[in-house]
Amino acid sequence: MPDPARLSVDWRQAVRRSARMILVLLGPPGAGKGTQGARIAVHYDIPTISTGALFRDAVQRGTKLGRTIQKYRIDKGEYVPDEVVVDAVKQRIAEPDCAAGFLVDGFPRTIPQADAFDSMLTEQELSVTGVLDFDAPINDIVGRFSGRRVCPVDGSTYHVTVQPPIVAGLCDICRTPLMIRPDDEDAVVRRRLEVYQEKTAPLREYYHGRGLLREVDASAEPETVFAQVITAIELLRAQSRERSKQQDSQDR
Repeated sequence: MPDPARLSVDWRQAVRRSARMILVLLGPPGAGKGTQGARIAVHYDIPTISTGALFRDAVQRGTKLGRTIQKYRIDKGEYVPDEVVVDAVKQRIAEPDCAAGFLVDGFPRTIPQADAFDSMLTEQELSVTGVLDFDAPINDIVGRFSGRRVCPVDGSTYHVTVQPPIVAGLCDICRTPLMIRPDDEDAVVRRRLEVYQEKTAPLREYYHGRGLLREVDASAEPETVFAQVITAIELLRAQSRERSKQQDSQDR
């Protein structure tokens, strides 16, 4: 006869696995993951973990991770080695604000990273809830980057067609001449897209094969994209709960 205490523990573990929402955002640079990720974070009250933001902060603060990152030319579109990225993410998801769940943007980017991510979650009896794949035409993405302008003084961001400054080429706030970030240059953007296709695109098949992938048309208006996102997430959450129930039944 099954031990009631054991069943109680198994039930709590199943609830924990399904309740903690862990989302992965896929898609090439400029597809809108950052914008939608911020909205998802607010909607579900979970933090966004962006490897790009983690790296920039580490470099700025001069941490051990930052000094390691500076060895690689990420400003030229190159990727950081898997072991460095995995260790940074592992440390970040151990922080208290990730207790109820989190979403990751920019990770995993390779199959080895995805395997390592699964392993670190399995150690905590957790699993990925689902994966959102944001897709947009390459020319649209290049245009989003190449048209972006930044104020070097206050960090204000503009776009020559979507969100132009009041006076062309000048910051609305301090009237400082706007600049193009090095990683927004056309050649750099296209190189980043090439690297993405080479290393990250295979993740679609990886997660699709596990029934975790949902595609999002990122070429639509932001509100339309967000509606797609919420619908996809709710379907993924329902699917995750069902998997947990099935796993719980098997364990018994």
